[in-house]
Amino acid sequence: MEILEKGEYSHRVLGQALNKYQYLDKQDRAFITRLTEGVIERLLTIDAVLNECSSVACVRMKPVIRTILRMSVYQILWMDGVLDRAVCSEAGKLADSRGLTGLKGFVNGVLRTISRRKGEFVFNSWELKYSMPSWLIEMWKSRYGASITEQILAAFLTEQPTCVRCMSGRVSRAEIRKSLEAQNVTVWESPLSDQVLFLSGYDYPEALEAFARGWIQVQDVSSVLVGAAACPKENDFVIDVCAAPGGKSLDIADRLHGSGRVLARDLSEEKTALIDENIHRIGLSNIVSEVWDARVFDPRYEQKADLVIADLPCSGLGIIGKKPDIKYGASADKIEQLAALQREILSVAAGYVKPGGRLVYSTCTISRAENEDQREWFLSGHPFRPVPIGTENVGVSGRDTLKDGYLQLLPGVDPCDGFFLSVFERERI
Repeated sequence: MEILEKGEYSHRVLGQALNKYQYLDKQDRAFITRLTEGVIERLLTIDAVLNECSSVACVRMKPVIRTILRMSVYQILWMDGVLDRAVCSEAGKLADSRGLTGLKGFVNGVLRTISRRKGEFVFNSWELKYSMPSWLIEMWKSRYGASITEQILAAFLTEQPTCVRCMSGRVSRAEIRKSLEAQNVTVWESPLSDQVLFLSGYDYPEALEAFARGWIQVQDVSSVLVGAAACPKENDFVIDVCAAPGGKSLDIADRLHGSGRVLARDLSEEKTALIDENIHRIGLSNIVSEVWDARVFDPRYEQKADLVIADLPCSGLGIIGKKPDIKYGASADKIEQLAALQREILSVAAGYVKPGGRLVYSTCTISRAENEDQREWFLSGHPFRPVPIGTENVGVSGRDTLKDGYLQLLPGVDPCDGFFLSVFERERI
């Protein structure tokens, strides 16, 4: 209800619910997670099924009934471990508990029809097969072709393990892995970075010794590649202009091995509090947070930074697999608005880079307007040149764009989120 009817962010609402009900056993928490994420992932398909089997269009249903039916359809069609009759029974109880006893018969009738006909539903269009708005499908097909687009769509519906960066400046990866496996966590390595591990089979990160001791940070491997491509040097002064929750800033600080200084900035105290929480847990002394609007130039740091990280607000289309509600709220107009904001922040961030210093621009999206077009715009109007990205740094090879200083990663093609990064160097006077 919070996510689909009130527009709240899925990862925040689900995270709050799981924190509230930490006393539940692992199986129950996993059920809550799978059901919530699954309904959102398959929403367009679920609504098409409801519209076919209900006398009342989905959009005209009472919000509570619509939500109960959506939850139930997901269980009937995609959760084999739940008996259909149990789904129907629980849906009736939920309607009853919300004061809608008179609609129990309607709910039960719709769900029994769907249960009886579930072998008949065939979703041929990609919009319904992958529950993806058609305009996004067409945008990606025009850019990458049909085959790669379908790989992207399928990857968004594939359950992904947790990805963590090892704080190797503090403890060896072997010791971290030993600690995780002692807690019966399944651990394997990423092919893209020797600093990254994939985890599964655990309940929540806070219960892991390696997390509590600051040895690992939850961070997708695509994001870790920013630190690798940036190549920070000992004693560098680094500004991260949009840092929360701090993964990239912490990565850079760790790579500096206690030297230098990282200034991790974000727009509000709420966001910098997230950064501070991670700084305190990990125990790094060469990083501080600060509230600052990235659109406002700070003359104190004019051409003072050796490295600036600009991981900017974006449409988030590369992380739909983790935050599936993104795909329903996105639009071409919103992408253009975000691209304008990115250009505004990039122009400010460029002013902090000293001659010979580097600027790394990145987004977690798959949109030419926010990625390749931004790179071309920046180079055309600022005194920077592209810096080739060495494959020994980012763990990928064979990409023609690396020599031109940028990289687009795609879910289903690469073992990570969709992500874009580009490295620039300020020209020396």
